[in-house]
Amino acid sequence: MSITAALVKELRDVSGAGMMDAKKALTENNGDMDAAIDWLRTKGLATAAKKSSRTAAEGLVAVDVSDGTGVVIEVNSETDFVAKNQDFQNMVGSFAKCALSVSDIDDLNGTLIADKKVSEILTDKIATVGENMSLRRMAKLSGDTVASYIHNSVAPGMGKIGVLVALKGDNSDFAKQVAMHVAATNPASLSENDLSSDILSREKSILTEQARESGKPEQVIEKMIEGRLKKFLADVTLLGQNFVINPDLTVGKAAAEVGVEILGFLRFEVGEGIEKKQENFAEEVAAQLKA
Repeated sequence: MSITAALVKELRDVSGAGMMDAKKALTENNGDMDAAIDWLRTKGLATAAKKSSRTAAEGLVAVDVSDGTGVVIEVNSETDFVAKNQDFQNMVGSFAKCALSVSDIDDLNGTLIADKKVSEILTDKIATVGENMSLRRMAKLSGDTVASYIHNSVAPGMGKIGVLVALKGDNSDFAKQVAMHVAATNPASLSENDLSSDILSREKSILTEQARESGKPEQVIEKMIEGRLKKFLADVTLLGQNFVINPDLTVGKAAAEVGVEILGFLRFEVGEGIEKKQENFAEEVAAQLKA
């Protein structure tokens, strides 16, 4: 039987499975829709797809470092309970280790672990646990020295906040201190040069409006804006911030004192940027009864 695009679409609409999975299911079952749905369910693909609309904003961030390269990944789940599960943690740790040898998240999804793709391992875990999960993001950093730090660690190399810091120069202790600083202060960029132009323009606009409301002369207003913008940049850029280890120095000056240069940093926090649906208990019970 010919597997048409319309038939694939129909199976996708019914099961929620991906296009390639739907096509394979139909091919394996000679176009029999019911048999294809059962095939998807057996593989855990339909079950996983049905859960894909549910918000997964919990989970873990994991880091791994080897030979001057560090990687940080985020794997999300629906509940913090799953993040505390040993099997879930083992899975996340294996993903992070694989991420060291790939360039991006697409490559990571296609990487084999014990003859199974990372994406397939995640799909199987969704079907087993019964929660939506996602391999949300990954990023890498390289330097002479790369240090990592995990805040709220639940297992070695993974927790709620993961940080990497790369240095030009050899000082792992200092790099670790900077990583802890980044976890605490969450700088917007390394320096003014790296700061988003949108952030800078927005802040300058706000500061200008505030200064003009003072009613002071234009030359005074310009100096007010300049001073406040300088303070803003010191607050949001890593090199301009006061070092938590020694507040008498900025991070940039502290790096210069120990003879290294900070090349960059990465900071992942579980669920940041994900809009979480808020439900009270009564609404949750009502939703379950309707289902």
